[in-house]
Amino acid sequence: MTLQQQIRSNRWRTLLLLLLFVVLIAIILLAVYPFVDIGVLSVVGIALIAYGLFMWFAAAKVVASLAGAHPITRDQHPELWQAVEAAAVGAGLPVTPAVYIIEDPAPNAFAAGRDPKHAYVAATTGLLDIMGPRELRAVMAHEIAHVRNRDIRLMALASVLAGILLILSDILLRVFIFGGGRNSGNNPLALVGVIVALILAPIGAAMIQMALSRRREYLADATAAEITGDPEGMARALAVLEADTRQVSHVGRATAHLYIESPLVKGRGLTGSLGGLFQTHPPLEDRIRVLEEAGGFTLDRSFLATVPVQ
Repeated sequence: MTLQQQIRSNRWRTLLLLLLFVVLIAIILLAVYPFVDIGVLSVVGIALIAYGLFMWFAAAKVVASLAGAHPITRDQHPELWQAVEAAAVGAGLPVTPAVYIIEDPAPNAFAAGRDPKHAYVAATTGLLDIMGPRELRAVMAHEIAHVRNRDIRLMALASVLAGILLILSDILLRVFIFGGGRNSGNNPLALVGVIVALILAPIGAAMIQMALSRRREYLADATAAEITGDPEGMARALAVLEADTRQVSHVGRATAHLYIESPLVKGRGLTGSLGGLFQTHPPLEDRIRVLEEAGGFTLDRSFLATVPVQ
């Protein structure tokens, strides 16, 4: 399957997964409708629509604030700027996204925004400290791939919908506890509605986000290899990230799916394995293996001996 065929295939899968978000919201509303006053549901619905619109347009700024990312000039970090610019030109983007830096020793990076004209690429200071020029170009190409493939728009939408699901669940629980229901106190089915809202929404949102992000990481790796013409460079960058166990300081589950690797679980052994079961990213070793198979090479990891990983 060619890269363009993969992109088209992923767009159809994306549509189906986004429809699942809508189905989950509908299930929750249908479950609680007989027990919650229609006026309360109307107010909640209007509030969530307003929240969704606000987050759609403000999501990039919110993510930057949560991550502690701030814009930089070319003079401050010329190598990072050049890597982003080269990747944007190679990807055929109409403009070069803004470049942000995160003061954090853990190596990581992400891209955010609604479209190529309203996007930025962020990297931690730890990434700049640990990556050589070849690996840095690959990481920036990976992030630019998310911009070119419209992944940033998809993941922004997924985050908004996931937030709506979680807020809806929380509001409905408060309605049941503090009043606003219709005979909910005397009807055991009301409890079932609450359980559905509390359990189904968070689990469903997490699973859908995980499915969306996992597929796109593989595709972004392949796209980065195409942009740079260096699949081994992409594999080397992933190997460096795999070898380093430091975690990003300011990050939450709502934004973890944006990063090139999961910023939440960096453990070894049992802890890392159990935590990884619920991560939005596929294992780095699997991503390296896919690049090796596609590029027809075997990664020589001896270079890691000279990399200052921790």
